[in-house]
Amino acid sequence: MFSRVSRPMIVALIVACALFMENLDGTIITTALPAMAESFGESPVHLSIGVTAYILSLAVFIPASGWVADRCGSRNVFFAAIAVFTVGSMLCGLCNSLVELALARVLQGIGGAMMVPVGRLVMLRSVVKSEIVRAMAYLTVPAMIGPVLGPPVGGFITTYFSWRWVFFLNLPIGALGMFLVWRLIENQREDETPPLDWLGLVLTGTALGCLVYGFDLIGNPGGDATLTRVLLGGGLAVGALAVLHARRHPHPLIDISLLRIPTFGVTISGGSLFRVSTGAIPFLLPLMLQVGFGMTAFGSGLLTFGAAAGSMAMKTTARFALRQFGFRTVFIGNGVICAASILACALFTAATPAALIFAVLVVGGFFRSLQYTSLNSMAYADIPPPRMSAATSFSSMMQQFSNGMGVALGALLLQVVVMARGAAGTVPAADDYRAAFVAAGVLALVSIPFFLRLAPGAGAEVSGHRRASRRGGKRIAESGD
Repeated sequence: MFSRVSRPMIVALIVACALFMENLDGTIITTALPAMAESFGESPVHLSIGVTAYILSLAVFIPASGWVADRCGSRNVFFAAIAVFTVGSMLCGLCNSLVELALARVLQGIGGAMMVPVGRLVMLRSVVKSEIVRAMAYLTVPAMIGPVLGPPVGGFITTYFSWRWVFFLNLPIGALGMFLVWRLIENQREDETPPLDWLGLVLTGTALGCLVYGFDLIGNPGGDATLTRVLLGGGLAVGALAVLHARRHPHPLIDISLLRIPTFGVTISGGSLFRVSTGAIPFLLPLMLQVGFGMTAFGSGLLTFGAAAGSMAMKTTARFALRQFGFRTVFIGNGVICAASILACALFTAATPAALIFAVLVVGGFFRSLQYTSLNSMAYADIPPPRMSAATSFSSMMQQFSNGMGVALGALLLQVVVMARGAAGTVPAADDYRAAFVAAGVLALVSIPFFLRLAPGAGAEVSGHRRASRRGGKRIAESGD
């Protein structure tokens, strides 16, 4: 039997494994696209539909995940999500045409859309508030490692085996995950669930889908400018309608009133800006190392693994840092360090020793992971249990959107820098990547003022930081109130 503390941590590890599978799959496919294109007899450019279809499917279905979990039970939905994702992976590995790939990736996206937020909900319902930071540290690691391991693992599998094994790799992981979920996770659900907000689902899904695809086209030099403008304009207009609808609906799919909770609102505003800035790194860094510096894909992968190593080291430190300094201080001080680590990437040259690059990436991965863990932990610090599913859906939706925006930002920055030096349509030079890293680092700094609005004792029940609370209590006692 599991103890009261160890069992929630085991649940967190189960959820972390599922999230690792989803995060790894999101990037591992990119290195396999040329081989897949050759197998299908298509241009590699057309294979981008495999990435886009998955991202759009996530954007459309994530908002409904909380309602489905409340109605059907979190364990049932999490189990089904892993099953759908695994079946989608198998179908991707068996497909023989572009159309089959797009349909299989949509199915994968539906599973991923439910797996990520519902997995987080399962974990939050299994731990007490004082253990949230520790549990979130486990969930942050796969989010950092997946995008870093994806390209080198995908390149290794594609080179020495077959691109189909990029997808078949998920089958044993998914099967083990389903077994552990069914055996070790309780099926929790709400006693009463309101009717599904179908109009909110359509509006939110349409807005997110248009915006994600539109921002993806912005960074594509060959993208249709008219289509991009239509998608972005339409996405913003439909998004405004979705917000108006959510304000008036008694049980909206996306509960924007959650933003009135300070700890949650700051993680959405400042946290989203931070995620956009750091989301550009997995896109910019491998390109700079391979295209700018002439490294091999495998050599680049070995260096970028430094970020994953730093992330793994962080999970034993997050609780101490938050207990010692509190959320507000960590967000501000750690945010500056994260921005500095991004700006440091702009100083890399082809002559920079590999050991130094690796060391900088380890440090950057450590502190970015600490920021992610802190954001994920504080987001739910003051959320009442009945609203937890709505909060996980909202937060997961914004995280997915921010990560997509980060990749689009990286591509856009490169395109703008290349155009600024009068070389539009050419391959970016090493200096172009440095300018893009500077812009991403500045954006990380812009997120810090949002955290200044937090009270010193914000989220103290989760962080365990009591110093600010004691000082506040002492001042009240001295005033005689």
